[in-house]
Amino acid sequence: MRITRKLFSHIHKIDTLIFRLKKQGMNASQAYEYFVLRAQKIALSHGYECVNWEETFNNFGDKLNRKTVVHNWLGGGVAKRVVAAGLRCIVSNQDKWYLHYLDTSWSEFYSNEPLTNITNPKQQELVIGGEVCMWGETVDGSDIEQTIWPRAAAAAERLWTPYDKLAKDPRQVTGRLAHFRCLLNQRGVAAAPLAAPGRGAPPEPGSCYMQ
Repeated sequence: MRITRKLFSHIHKIDTLIFRLKKQGMNASQAYEYFVLRAQKIALSHGYECVNWEETFNNFGDKLNRKTVVHNWLGGGVAKRVVAAGLRCIVSNQDKWYLHYLDTSWSEFYSNEPLTNITNPKQQELVIGGEVCMWGETVDGSDIEQTIWPRAAAAAERLWTPYDKLAKDPRQVTGRLAHFRCLLNQRGVAAAPLAAPGRGAPPEPGSCYMQ
């Protein structure tokens, strides 16, 4: 009975919201825009800065506050447009830096360039960082560490290394990344071997360093 009442309450609230939207002459997209911009205004008034998913930039970027940080996650090309508009950007494009895509190897994580096609030094400074993403619904306690490491470490090295000092061939990184993976194992972190695209078993018996 409680569930029924709670469900009825939610339906009533949704109906009320839809009525208000129609009364204001707004469709769903317009209501979303209104909510985001209103929430930004409130956050900024309290001294906070806002990080928005890229959808807000894609749909009404010219209306976002200039202090907005845009989180690029859908794919390539967005970061270039964000910084060209004068906004800051965090890069975590899902075609390269999403950990639950198990067919993406560590070398692809290392090779991903957040500054692709951004040649203006001032605009490059607006790319303030990057992020690898791990969605909780695709892992549990039995495999989360294997899935995250060592590919996240490859992206980390990519982010803290100046572009002109990057290894031109990811194989130049293999030795130290394998060593780091061994250190993780020694410290009780179940990091997967480098040979696996995502998580996987060692290719043969032997010590961590031999794998």
